[in-house]
Amino acid sequence: MASSSRDVRNPTEVHMSQMVLPCHANHRGQLSTGQLLKWIDTAACLSAERHAGCPCVTASMDDIYFEHTISVGQVVNLKTKVNRAFNSSMEVGIHVTSEDLCSGKEWKVCQAFATFVAQAQGNKKVMLKPLTPVTEEEQLEHSIAAERRRMRLVHTDNIKDLLTRSTLPDERSPEGELKGVVLAQKTRVESVELVLPPHANHQGNTFGGQIMAWMENIATIAASRLCHAHPTLKVIEMFHFRGPSQVGDRLILKAIVNNAFKDSMEVGVCVEAFCHDVDVPRRHINSAFMTFVVLDENNRPCIVPCIKPEPGDGERRYREAIARRKIRLDRKYVISCKQSEVPLSVPWDPSNQVYLSYNNVSALKMLVSKTDWVLTSEINKVRLYTLEDDKFLSFRVDMRVSIGARQSFNLLSDLRRRHEWDTNFKECRLLQQVNEDDAIYHVVSTVCGADGKLQDFIILASQRPPCATGDPFVVAFRSVSLPTHPPCEEYTRGETLCSGFCIWSEGSRTKIAYYNQFTPALVSRVTTNIAGLSSDFSSTYEACGKFLIENTTENVVDVKTSEP
Repeated sequence: MASSSRDVRNPTEVHMSQMVLPCHANHRGQLSTGQLLKWIDTAACLSAERHAGCPCVTASMDDIYFEHTISVGQVVNLKTKVNRAFNSSMEVGIHVTSEDLCSGKEWKVCQAFATFVAQAQGNKKVMLKPLTPVTEEEQLEHSIAAERRRMRLVHTDNIKDLLTRSTLPDERSPEGELKGVVLAQKTRVESVELVLPPHANHQGNTFGGQIMAWMENIATIAASRLCHAHPTLKVIEMFHFRGPSQVGDRLILKAIVNNAFKDSMEVGVCVEAFCHDVDVPRRHINSAFMTFVVLDENNRPCIVPCIKPEPGDGERRYREAIARRKIRLDRKYVISCKQSEVPLSVPWDPSNQVYLSYNNVSALKMLVSKTDWVLTSEINKVRLYTLEDDKFLSFRVDMRVSIGARQSFNLLSDLRRRHEWDTNFKECRLLQQVNEDDAIYHVVSTVCGADGKLQDFIILASQRPPCATGDPFVVAFRSVSLPTHPPCEEYTRGETLCSGFCIWSEGSRTKIAYYNQFTPALVSRVTTNIAGLSSDFSSTYEACGKFLIENTTENVVDVKTSEP
C-alpha cells in the first residue's frame, strides 16, 4: 500500500519520553517546572540542530500556559519539530503530554513555540535551507509561523504603547485587602550560579533550559515570600535571550513580585552574567515574567495578599505588570480559543490589536491549508469549492488573471473599491487606518437581514505581503466591534468570522482565491449557487477579474480558470 503524506515523518521531529523520578519533583511530589523546561529546551534544540546541521542556541520562548501537573511515577512525552526556517533562525513547535502508565490516561500539559538561532562556524555566514511542509498540519504551522514571528517582534512595543495610550485600572480586590499589604522589597531574592560543564552544550554555551530552570526556582522563592505558601507556576511570559553565557561564568539571578492580583501574582526575574574578571561589566542575559497561583486542597486558586511597590522602578514594574496581564489575557482569549469559541465581533482596542490581526490572518491561513475542498460548481470559468469542517461550512472561489500579483493585492486590499465589482457592497468607509497593514472599515451591504433592513458590518482588514518565495499575498477580513460605532436603527449589524483573498504569483499569471466561512446570512445564497440555480458567484468574480485588468497598465486578457 502506498504511504500517504500523513505517514511521512518530518525529518526534524524529535520524540522524548522521561519518567518522573523523586529527584525531579518538588515538595508536592510533582515534576518541577524547572526540570520540565530543561527537557523542553533539550528536545527543541535537537530538532533545530537536525534542520540546521550545526549548533543552535535558544533565542526566545513564546508564552507557555501549564494546563496540568505531572506526578512522580508518570511519564512526560515531548514532541518537537521545526515549523519554519527563516534566514538564520527557525521556529520549533513543542507539544508536551503526561501519561499515567497504570491507568493509560494521557493529558495535555502545554504547547509552546521556541525560536532557535544557528551558530556560525568561524567566519562562515549561516543561511538555513527552507523547510518543505508535507502534511496539512505542517503546511498550516509553516504558514502561521510567519505571523507568530511578526507578533514576537512587536511584543515589547505593544506593551509600551499600551502604557502610553491607556489608563490601566488597579484590579486589587477588597478580599485581597483583608489579607493585608506586603512590601515588595520583602519578596526580593538574589542568588548566584556558577556555570559548569554539565550546564552547557558542546560549544560551551549555557543551555537555555538550564537558565530557565534557575529562573523558575528563584521566582518561586519570591512568590512564596508574598503568600507564605507553596505557589504553582501557571504562565511564563514571552521572553528573549539577550546574549549567551559560557562555562565559567557567574550568573546573578534577581527576582521580585511586581504585582499581586486577586488570585495570581507576577514575578519578574533578571539574569546577569560576569566572568572571574571583576573589571569586566555584567552582561544582561535575560529577563522574564512568571505568573503564579496558590491552590487549595481542591486545586482552586486562593486569594493572595496585595503588594506595595517600591517608589520609582517598583512603581514602573507595578504598572507594567497590569499592562502585561491585560495583553496576556487578550492574547490568550483571541489566540488560544478554538475558532468556534471566539465571538464574531471581538472588541477592538490598543491592547489586543496585534493579536486580533494575528488571529485574522491565521484563521484565513487555516482555511487555505485545508485539503478536502470539493468542487461543487463551475460557471463561465469560475470555480466554486465547498468544505464542511467542524461546525463550519466554507466556500472558495478560484480564478486566474494575467496581471501582476502585487497589483492584484493592492487593488483587492482596499475595501473602498470593492463596490466597483461586487454588487453585494453598497458603500464602504474607512474608519481607522491602524497601521500600514491593518485598517477598519464600515461596510453597508445590499443584502437585507431577516427584518428587511440592509446589513452593515465593522470589518478589520489585515494585509500581508509574502514572507518568502512561494508564499501568497494575503488580505484577511473579520468582524470587530468599535465603541464609537455601535449598531444603529437604520441597518441590521451583520458579522463575518473569516474571509479574504490569497494571491499567488505564477510567472506571467496570478492565481486568486477568495475564501469565506459561512455565517447564517450567507447560507441561503451559497446553497443556491451550489445547486446551480444562480450564476451570482460566477458573474461577481468575472467582474472582479475585469476590475483588476481595467485598473492596471497590463494588456487586457481574459480571466482563466484555475487548475484542478
